Amino acid sequence: MSTLHWTTGNTQQSARWHSESAVPLPHRTVVADDRMKANDAYRQACEGTALLWQGDFHNARQLLQAMGRRIDGKTPRSSTSLSESFHLHRRSSSHRARVLGKLLVLLDDDHRLALRRAPDVRQACLEAYGPPKGPTAVSLRELLGVIGAHQWRLKGVEVSALGTRIHPHFGVFAPIRGEYVDLVAHTPFPRAIRLSPATSTAFDLGTGTGVLAAVLARRGIDHVAATDISPRAMVCARENAQRLALADRIEVSGPGLFPEGRADLIVCNPPWLPARPTSPIEQGVYDPDSTMLHSFLAGLSDHLRPGGEGWLILSDLAEHLGLRTRQQLLETIQAANLRVVGKIDTKPRHPRAKDTTDPLHTARSAETTSLWRLTT
Repeated sequence: MSTLHWTTGNTQQSARWHSESAVPLPHRTVVADDRMKANDAYRQACEGTALLWQGDFHNARQLLQAMGRRIDGKTPRSSTSLSESFHLHRRSSSHRARVLGKLLVLLDDDHRLALRRAPDVRQACLEAYGPPKGPTAVSLRELLGVIGAHQWRLKGVEVSALGTRIHPHFGVFAPIRGEYVDLVAHTPFPRAIRLSPATSTAFDLGTGTGVLAAVLARRGIDHVAATDISPRAMVCARENAQRLALADRIEVSGPGLFPEGRADLIVCNPPWLPARPTSPIEQGVYDPDSTMLHSFLAGLSDHLRPGGEGWLILSDLAEHLGLRTRQQLLETIQAANLRVVGKIDTKPRHPRAKDTTDPLHTARSAETTSLWRLTT
């Protein structure tokens, strides 16, 4: 356990240090309050000093926003390619997270945030961190994410393909991009499933919230085995299956990618970009060296029943960014002794695809999401 130390007056104090992104313990921590100026806070944070806030909660949020504006106001380095733009964007995002992560708050031994005008964060922290283990220092930026995740968990995310809401948990990727869900909802099933859906089996690999498993079950598949490497995702998927009255048809397990046995249909929506994630939630977007994609393709033939299909849901954003080529994808499919028997495409509908201020706008506006139908 890492311990954060600081001085209040002449008194030495300490608390557990916690970071969901595995940020190292700050080397130096000073106390900050409502007298702290944004320029001073920004300078100290850039130098690596953590600021433990002991003032008003809303003032802390405003200070965080002011620090963010100072980061965003820096003129970005120009780039000559989309690949370089992507790497510069990732570097800038990492710097932003590192600097803003230096503004800290202290949770009491019951997850209470003892600041003026602070909201009650106990339930949100319980869902994200589990039972309290004594006073704990966390970054305000992370805590705001915990609060936001709690609201999403309460309200849910509307999924038109299900006609209801899916409730994501903290650290589990939310199905806010409906186009990939719609692909799974409307692509015709393999013949074996169409002939006998009541005796069919499907796998949903990397299930996350369980949204695709729920779509498959709602379409009539008798048994869906859903897997994930994340304990949070497994709990989330089970809860969503129970909410949708599908717990008797959706079995959630992990941490392996493939469950035991074979299936008529195996669906996988791996992270779309071959890069390293910097936080748990980014694991739904970034996959170093396309490890999950390659593992899915390599293991597919050993887990398909005769006449079955593997559905790979994949964006070509990585291709537009120069991170992977279409030829590399096709060669990986061929090397796994798989055949492409069909491909269904759709265009993104999310706001970022139309945001011309996004440094990656050119790639995002050209993006296509595809469902690749694969057989042995």
